[in-house]
Amino acid sequence: MVRSSTPSDQPEREIPANPYRSPAESIGNADRLPMHDPSAPRTNARFVVLGLLCLLSGILYLDRICISQAMISIQAELGISNTQSGLVMMAFTLAYGLFEIPTGRWGDRLGARRVLTRISLWWSFFTALTGACSGLWTLVVVRFLFGAGEAGAFPNVARVMSRWFPDRERGRAQGLLLAASQIGGALAPFLAALLIGQIGWRWTFAVFGSVGAVWAAGFYLWFRDDPDEHPAVNAAEANHIGRGAAAGTVHGPVPWGLVIRNPSIWFLSLITACGAFNSYIYFSWLPKYLNAGRGVAEKEAALMASVVLGCSALGIFSGGFLVDRAVQAGSMSRRRILGGMSFFAASVLLVTALRTQNSWVAISLTALSCGAAQSTQPLWWSCATQISGRHIGALFGLMNSVGVFGALSSQYLVGAIADFLGKQGFSGRAQWDPIFYIDSVVLLVAAVLWSTFISVPVEPAAESEEPLYADH
Repeated sequence: MVRSSTPSDQPEREIPANPYRSPAESIGNADRLPMHDPSAPRTNARFVVLGLLCLLSGILYLDRICISQAMISIQAELGISNTQSGLVMMAFTLAYGLFEIPTGRWGDRLGARRVLTRISLWWSFFTALTGACSGLWTLVVVRFLFGAGEAGAFPNVARVMSRWFPDRERGRAQGLLLAASQIGGALAPFLAALLIGQIGWRWTFAVFGSVGAVWAAGFYLWFRDDPDEHPAVNAAEANHIGRGAAAGTVHGPVPWGLVIRNPSIWFLSLITACGAFNSYIYFSWLPKYLNAGRGVAEKEAALMASVVLGCSALGIFSGGFLVDRAVQAGSMSRRRILGGMSFFAASVLLVTALRTQNSWVAISLTALSCGAAQSTQPLWWSCATQISGRHIGALFGLMNSVGVFGALSSQYLVGAIADFLGKQGFSGRAQWDPIFYIDSVVLLVAAVLWSTFISVPVEPAAESEEPLYADH
């Protein structure tokens, strides 16, 4: 219910049922809104929503990536090999991929408010429980359940963004959101190193797990799925937000036949697989690589990892502004160039870093590479939102699930290749560098995919909905 800014005796008017609400969101008096003073200035409740989502995104990556720093201590205490560490990392990623589609679809049906609250509470519990693990298989099980809990977070966040922000503002909003995730990831290694030094790795997970539970309580109390139902949203802001194709509710099942035949779905799925292959090397293994491959001390390695992920945040933030400019120009060719050149630059910078001996120079070049690759994230979100339409939760989950194969591949290969080369007598950089040369080739593949991307919506936009981006 939106509060009226007119006197209390102002008559109320009946508003037709909102066709964009799901059945669960249309109960009670949700469709009865008071009249508003049309001259009242626009409220900005959507920016509070953005702030809450940025906090969620940062906490999500804080809890996800802190294990990369803790793994050094975990391996030493529990006697886990590099290959076994890869299995622990993969358990999270596999569960994350398996549950992305059903949890995204769940948000389409029930609304993001309830689903995101459940997600945050679930993953926070299993983050804390990681500290109670006593061996390889308990770690695998707990991290699998942790991944199942985090699954669906970003599909439901994408749904919130599509309903609370007009199309012309989504690029910057998504850039801020994704930058917040990288900031959380950037803080994770450094904070984990400090906490592990003070309270040990087990209690460190308990501390990180408590943060998400606090967020869940605040989000559930304040947020509403539909802007029209929020007391902080007046008529001017509701009109500004408008209603886009992606804001629509689900009418019947997802048209899987159209989805499978849609070229944009395949392009974006493969692009996210390539991007995830690159990202999860840094998310899961960078402190270990710096420590074992380049001989960097643990705390300095944590600082270097934070620099790399911090540069990722800057790349994503910049990418959001570039996407808005490309959208305003209305040309798909500009988006192709932005995606292709970013990944090409990331590949070149990474190879240059591998040819550099000085660790800080190498990590600076690696940070620029990571930032260039991550700058395409708002572009990916923008295109995924547009082609998915009213089925955004399920289809975003589908494309994210395909990306999991890239993440699983790199998480396994880093440890497996390092162990294999170690058995052959290699050590240091000779043992750990080869995975990054493979990564540089994967980045080039992503550049080619973006350069040839075409935008085709899964379902034609209805006449009453926003037009999709023109593919020209």
